[in-house]
Amino acid sequence: MKINTLKKLFVGRPLATAQARHERLGKVTGLAVFASDNLSSVAYATEEILRVLLLAGTGALALSVPISIAIAVVIAVVITSYRQTIEVYPEGASDYIVAKDNLGVYPGLTAGAALLIDYTLTVAVSVSAGTAALTSAVPALYPYRVVLGAGLVALIAVANLRGIRESGRLFAVWSYLFIGGYLLLMAYGLGWYVLWGAPPPAPPPLPPAETASALGLFLLLRAFASGAVALTGIEAVSDGVTAFKSPSVRNAQVVLVALGAIMITMFVGITLLAALHGVVPRDEETVVSQLARQVFGESLLYYFIQAVSMVILVLAANTAFADFPRLAFFMARDGYLPRQFANRGDRLVYSNGVIILAVASATLIAIFHGSTHALIPLYAVGVFTSFTLSQTAMVRRWLGRRPAGWWWRLAISALGAATTGLVMTITGVTKFVDGAWIVLIVGGGLIVHFLSINRHYGQVAGQLSLEGYAPPAPMQHTVLVLVGDLHKGVIQALQYARTLSPSAKAVYVELDPEKTRRLEEKWGKWGCGLPLVVLTSPYRSLLTPFLAYLDHLLAHGENHIVTIIIPEFIPARWWQHLLHNQTALLIKGALLFRKNVVVADVPYHLSR
Repeated sequence: MKINTLKKLFVGRPLATAQARHERLGKVTGLAVFASDNLSSVAYATEEILRVLLLAGTGALALSVPISIAIAVVIAVVITSYRQTIEVYPEGASDYIVAKDNLGVYPGLTAGAALLIDYTLTVAVSVSAGTAALTSAVPALYPYRVVLGAGLVALIAVANLRGIRESGRLFAVWSYLFIGGYLLLMAYGLGWYVLWGAPPPAPPPLPPAETASALGLFLLLRAFASGAVALTGIEAVSDGVTAFKSPSVRNAQVVLVALGAIMITMFVGITLLAALHGVVPRDEETVVSQLARQVFGESLLYYFIQAVSMVILVLAANTAFADFPRLAFFMARDGYLPRQFANRGDRLVYSNGVIILAVASATLIAIFHGSTHALIPLYAVGVFTSFTLSQTAMVRRWLGRRPAGWWWRLAISALGAATTGLVMTITGVTKFVDGAWIVLIVGGGLIVHFLSINRHYGQVAGQLSLEGYAPPAPMQHTVLVLVGDLHKGVIQALQYARTLSPSAKAVYVELDPEKTRRLEEKWGKWGCGLPLVVLTSPYRSLLTPFLAYLDHLLAHGENHIVTIIIPEFIPARWWQHLLHNQTALLIKGALLFRKNVVVADVPYHLSR
């Protein structure tokens, strides 16, 4: 009762299944729920580009604008391609489903593994970045960054366990404050530049001579790959079509286009503003912070930009918490993940997926000591792998089915596949040594794990199938009551045994002959008419002689079932269990995997 009360306090009262349709999202809330991951990358994608270009000297920083425009083109292509994927898959256009449906099991599992890894890293990276922003403002908290990160993950998980609509309300305010704050920064900063020019920035330190290099193709590609983290989270809307109110497909498409337009505007705008104001990335201050400080000075607007940046980086993890459980549901439904991931919790969310994601991401934060820079190299490879497989699958679908207008649909999907495939290759090559190889190993391990789970479920289904099954032979049944003493709890178990079989027997393992004698003296009066079988135990072992006797009974044939009844008294207080031997638990553990053995526990509850 107390556990249920605590659960209601954190998660909320249970919702009836019929209320599921009322928990769906409208366009306004849906944009906030699914866009936080993608939009939050504006806070660091530009800086990642500048950090790479700085290796060639400050003169190369101007190339950040054309690189951001190239990334914006990729965003537009991917958005357009996913928009038609949503139309074809109204029940959820997960990359896993699309790839599996059109390319086969192995490409589908590859996409699924890539996305599960990416969602886990999304939480770890976003929360670590938000924690870093907090500890930068309050250095005294730096030693506790791992605890802070794990605590933030727990808070987001609880919000999601409460249900989609409530978590949507929680995150909507901050998402729109973030969008409004950054648009204000861009408008004010660009307007100031047009009217009065850029204010003089603080003199930046030039990169050390030993790191400066000529601006080559590899460096440009590396800068492009670093900024391509801006695309992470785009697939979230297509994964979550069923989370939208009716018409779900139309609402999801509108949200996807709105997300793309806002993302392109903010990303290119911040990059352009950084270039016009001559901002150089620094270890001690982010690019956005430098921009806001130059544009607004040490005003409330500056601290507002910093606050919404910090909060949105943490809340970006919410996109993963929305999509990881849904993807796990799809894969569990197909038999590639444990069935528990397909079950809805009290609040009509896939609670097991939320909990597993929280544990996995908090573990990553602990392993990498809450370091964003250590996690980012693992980040984008997985999502571009799933992008490419999904769009390649759509190419095959249009070629195979050829519906009306298939040729232009094919062109869009082919362009999407080629674009994301190129970005995947660039990202994989430029970030391989930095940690992308870990994703390949973990992804391969996950695929093997998926196949082993599916094989197990197939074997279970085959062994339980009634196809070709002959009627079973008549069953023989022996009922045994395992007794260690004679008291009210034992008598209750003896009475229960008589209801199962008139030939039930009691079994006692002799450890002390004197105790056996006293038991036999009382048995005639209190034994309920059941015969008492006494097994000797020369070496004072309870289980060894009993298991030998059980094996003797089971040797009578395959159709012989033995039911073991275990009397057990239950103390009124939990701590009182520690004062008694846990013999019943030991026996149940020893019998758990024995074929043709049924164990029945007969509890006798003690009063206070």
